[in-house]
Amino acid sequence: MKNIIVYSTAICPYCVAAKQFLGRKGLAFEEIRVDLDPAKREEMIARASGRRTVPQIFIGDAHVGGYDDLVAADRAGRLDALTGDST
Repeated sequence: MKNIIVYSTAICPYCVAAKQFLGRKGLAFEEIRVDLDPAKREEMIARASGRRTVPQIFIGDAHVGGYDDLVAADRAGRLDALTGDST
């Protein structure tokens, strides 16, 4: 399974929703809090092609986007392919 990274902040309801969604799917992820480290925020913006909002979710090298994008990928059947989960 590919590494999942969620860039987030403490007070973001969409970040909470994304982390809960991934948890319900049984997917492990690494959370990077950009509110605690300005350098990580800049890293997120660079990786996300200038997007500044959180969450920004990456699966492997693929930029998924935010929470709505994550759910849309799941509904379209793309999330399993992105994660490498064949179940």
